[in-house]
Amino acid sequence: MKIKKILALVLAGAMTLSMAGLTASAEGATAPDNDLVIAIEGSVSSMDPQNISDTNAISATRGVYEELLHFDENQELEGVLAESWEVSEDSLTYTFHLREGVKFHDGTDFNSAAVVANFERVFDADNGLKSRRTYFKTVDGEETPRIASIETPDDYTVVFTLSEPYGVFLNKLTQMCFISPAAIEEYGNDVMYHPCGTGPYTYQEWVEGDHVTMVRNDDYWGEKPGVDSVTIKEVPEAGTRTAMLQTGEADLIYPTSSDQLSVVESTEDAQINTSVSNIMRYVTLNVNREALSDVRVRQAMNYAIDKDAYVALMYGGYGEAATSTVPSVIQYYEEQTPYTFDLEKAKSLMEEAGYADGFDITIWGDNTTQEIKGMTFIQQQLSQIGINVEVVPMEPATVSDKIYVPLEDAEIDMWYVNWSASDFSADSSMRALLYSEMCPPTSANTVYYNNPDFDAAMDAGLAAATEEEKAEYYQTAQELAWNDATWLFLGTDQIVYSTKTYLSGAYVAPDGTIRYQNAVLAQ
Repeated sequence: MKIKKILALVLAGAMTLSMAGLTASAEGATAPDNDLVIAIEGSVSSMDPQNISDTNAISATRGVYEELLHFDENQELEGVLAESWEVSEDSLTYTFHLREGVKFHDGTDFNSAAVVANFERVFDADNGLKSRRTYFKTVDGEETPRIASIETPDDYTVVFTLSEPYGVFLNKLTQMCFISPAAIEEYGNDVMYHPCGTGPYTYQEWVEGDHVTMVRNDDYWGEKPGVDSVTIKEVPEAGTRTAMLQTGEADLIYPTSSDQLSVVESTEDAQINTSVSNIMRYVTLNVNREALSDVRVRQAMNYAIDKDAYVALMYGGYGEAATSTVPSVIQYYEEQTPYTFDLEKAKSLMEEAGYADGFDITIWGDNTTQEIKGMTFIQQQLSQIGINVEVVPMEPATVSDKIYVPLEDAEIDMWYVNWSASDFSADSSMRALLYSEMCPPTSANTVYYNNPDFDAAMDAGLAAATEEEKAEYYQTAQELAWNDATWLFLGTDQIVYSTKTYLSGAYVAPDGTIRYQNAVLAQ
């Protein structure tokens, strides 16, 4: 497993997880019940694991569903539904040996036929599963499958043959969960309302905009869950989440905002947990807008923002200013020349571009406390160089509806957003956001960035045979996007979340997904 070892070496050491939330409960504290409640800031957009792109939905679905392999808490690849795998010398053939005796929640077998059925669902364009389908097809205008064939020599062996080298194939497989083929046949795309996987919890209910609840799967193939149920509750207001932790209504809250840290610290049976993050905080700049089409304006906007003040205000200092288009824990990261806070330079660039008096513009973002706070900070900073920013907070679903539209219908100027690559690859960290063919409605390139050199570097990185070549191409892509000032590059904050001291085995991973599969509430 040559590639597996390489990925482990690349990721190991770069990421260290604070284990505060993984230790035994402090001072003998006990939980009032055995039901785990997690309060999150955002919303769960879907319970279809093959049609999600946000970490909240990933968190929710990972209780019910599982993958062939995933990244463990040390960010090393580990088999889940696959016990082992091999990669051919030419990196075109991947052979997986599946775990035997695994059942879906409806009692049907997980086997090689189930793997094929799930990939066939993803490949079928009529199903509209863009978020997973793009992982396994070639972006060449003709949607040629990256996977040339899937063979099943027996019930527990699956052989993938790729049409061309695809250096992040194993990374992408960490994002491919498996649904019962019987459920797919019965419900089609409505399976999102009837989740049926192989995971440690079975689905109970999803009340959109409020919560998801799962209960313990006593027939789980692995170690049985330590809690009776898990409820992921949507609580947008930071103070409310903290109050829920104080009263015991919630056992884990994420995130914990900077203005709530002192409250949690003063709560006797609660603790603050931190870990490194691969979450990039930034603002996209639509280059189709006249003012934003000038790179000097985009660079001026970056110089006008005090990134250290942003990290201090938004995350209580738990983070660092952005130094590239990807966080430092991502594969092939390379530090760029920073856009240091320099108002005089920013004003000079604005004058040079013909915008000495500034201009009016809007910024969109989610209507949570933290997101509004961030947009307001951007508004204040840019006002220093004459840019009048109107802050437009919206429900997350509304933002999505307004963003993923054809170019002729696009109204977006700036989007305050964050992104994390759950597969920890440089490709995932940039392709969906900056590659020319990933503009809405296909994906999230709301910059409408179209740089042939950037695209060429990304494609070359994907096909490169050696780690050295991959690093060279992905570092070139970072430099191009950075110098073109595609975004307002803000920062990478640490993961900051809070738990009850009687909770162990649950934590927030660097990509912002919540891992609760091994949670225990001390009784």
